[in-house]
Amino acid sequence: MGAAVWRNGRVVWTGCAGLRDVEARKPVRRDTVFRLASVSKVIAATAVAKLAEEGRLDIDAPVGGVLPWLPKPWSPVTARQLASHTSGAPHYSGNDLDVLGRVRYPTARDAVGIFSGRALLSAPGASYSYSSWGYTLLGAVIEAISGEHFLHYVKRQVTDGLAIDADGEAAAENASQLYAIEGGAIVHMPRTDMSYIWPAGGLAATPEALAQFGGRVLEHRIVGAARWQAMQQPALLASGEPARERDYEVGFGWRLGRDAGGDRIAHHAGITIGARSMLMLWPGEDTAASVLSNALWVSSMEPTAQLLAAPFRPRPAGLVMADCPVSGRMAGTLKNARFDLEATFRLERGRCVGELAASAPLREYFAKATAWPSRSLRIVALTSDGTLSRAALATPFGLYELRALAAGRWSATLSAGATLELAMAGPEASTRSPNAGSR
Repeated sequence: MGAAVWRNGRVVWTGCAGLRDVEARKPVRRDTVFRLASVSKVIAATAVAKLAEEGRLDIDAPVGGVLPWLPKPWSPVTARQLASHTSGAPHYSGNDLDVLGRVRYPTARDAVGIFSGRALLSAPGASYSYSSWGYTLLGAVIEAISGEHFLHYVKRQVTDGLAIDADGEAAAENASQLYAIEGGAIVHMPRTDMSYIWPAGGLAATPEALAQFGGRVLEHRIVGAARWQAMQQPALLASGEPARERDYEVGFGWRLGRDAGGDRIAHHAGITIGARSMLMLWPGEDTAASVLSNALWVSSMEPTAQLLAAPFRPRPAGLVMADCPVSGRMAGTLKNARFDLEATFRLERGRCVGELAASAPLREYFAKATAWPSRSLRIVALTSDGTLSRAALATPFGLYELRALAAGRWSATLSAGATLELAMAGPEASTRSPNAGSR
């Protein structure tokens, strides 16, 4: 894995773990390139927004006006609808993913031919339905207006100078190999040709470059402040309702919501063969976080990005102060199941770090994890002041926020229906260091 945090004009942290090439035992480095999968969509959407800002594209006009070759049923859809998945365009179907990736499509127009004979799922604007094919069509719009290949336009106008390119174009030394984890075994996956979905899922980047792209968006270096604000507005359906999926609304390419602390976020995640990805922006405070992996093993990407950025963001108000506990037995509760578990804690340079041996309810909850060799959960405080008031709980699904409820009691929300609560089994003690007030 690789990750990076950008804040107030620069990359403030980069993290690397694991192997970019398992067979050659080559570790992930800060210049390792990962597949972006569907995070590519926010880059494509930004390219469309730039053309609109320049007055070269009306995002509310039928795309048939710039793509006269497009079959008539598809002509009425608009760029705004394509970017927000409200066009009615279908997603992959049938054996698409079994046969795609074997042919090189010279242009987006060629790739559109794969699906343009299929029917729309609904009238344009009637409903939300996620579609990668819709973004391939946006790529054709970009090519028609700019007169350039989608990849060339993006590299020149959107990601200039950043280590972001087409998947498979990175030097072999920098590229991460692709893996699946099947039954605990690591399987090397072949690299496929992504030309059928360059705008939807075919780009690749280093974690730092992706975070820097987010920073450029926040600093209005690609599109201006007004256009960026417009991209953050929820798309409206014909009914007047905002387009939604799960717990977020859908804007112009970006998913819109609130983080665990209630702050506004704009984000997108991706998943494909040999990749899991996330880019998250905090528009109100000029912060961006990227998380990239060369296997599909991390599922909770949103909270993972939030926790990686947390040490660099303002500390939330109302935190309950709690000392780093001593090692020993803890009592746990998860989905109404009560259990005991062994916990060890220590201070590392003033930071409280802990390890929880997973009891049966925890093992059951994380049973679907593709990789969990230690059968333990790790706790890392977000500050180095000797407290355990707020921490990252590292699990095989990703990171979750652990907060103190009171002295000797903590809680972490793992999902809408699952909250883990921990409490010291005996009288609480402290391992607070003499210099606990330092950060």
